[in-house]
Amino acid sequence: MTKPLKIVVLAKQVPDTRNVGKDAMTPEGTVNRAALPAIFNPEDLNALEQALRLKEQNPGSTVGVLTMGPPRAGEIIRQGLFRGADTGWLLTDRLFAGADTLATSYALATAIKKIGDVDIVIGGRQAIDGDTAQVGPQVAQKLGLNQVTYAEEILKIENNIATIRRHIDGGVETVEVPLPCVITVNGSAAPCRPCNAKLVMKYKYAMCPLEVDVNAECGMRNAELSKTRPYLTLNQWSVADVDGDPNQCGLSGSPTKVKTVQNIVFQAKESKTLTASDSDVEGLIKELLDEKIIG
Repeated sequence: MTKPLKIVVLAKQVPDTRNVGKDAMTPEGTVNRAALPAIFNPEDLNALEQALRLKEQNPGSTVGVLTMGPPRAGEIIRQGLFRGADTGWLLTDRLFAGADTLATSYALATAIKKIGDVDIVIGGRQAIDGDTAQVGPQVAQKLGLNQVTYAEEILKIENNIATIRRHIDGGVETVEVPLPCVITVNGSAAPCRPCNAKLVMKYKYAMCPLEVDVNAECGMRNAELSKTRPYLTLNQWSVADVDGDPNQCGLSGSPTKVKTVQNIVFQAKESKTLTASDSDVEGLIKELLDEKIIG
């Protein structure tokens, strides 16, 4: 029988990049998150579902949500709790701001070390605000752990070995990996379950200390209830709390910078009916070359 698992889900609150406007970037080349609605990164939800299934299959297991961001990112932890997670940790500090994938993976890795004795670290393949798919593998490298990417389903865990089905070019393959390990999950994996009404009622006033300071009404309710319900105070860690090096965090630890973000809208033009004649085909190719669509 597999021992209870300690699972950490890497989740990110991301700007909704489906509607990027002219104010999407700051002068420093970072995403202006205040100008865009914030959502739970879609593939991280797929990862959360896999973690919750493992919890159900292995009695006694726990699932914690680890995220980094401003105080409002505590909403990601609540969304995890509403679905069945047990706890969460918010990394929030001005020194974390403006992090690229290298600085982000460093911060997450230091937090995982502080959490300690983690069996599985699982996250989405990539975030929709960067689309790099780098953070998961970088966390694995910094922790010295085995990793499996592009996972679609964690089939089973037996004798400290995880069996995982992953999607690859041209098909799927099934692999085995010893624990502890890092797993990144595709958006083609099972969608995450909806929020549970009872858990929403239980955790709707769960907040990190900094959230209490910026949300007066909910903060007052949290302060009142937390006296008898300590689980409503979520974990909040700074760079110092995770023994991080400030020079490897945020902008200071980020060698890459984003130049610009643009919203590209494809508009349909007039339609043309072509025959299979040589002249029509040649005309189409010439037009595509002239418009620099091909070539």
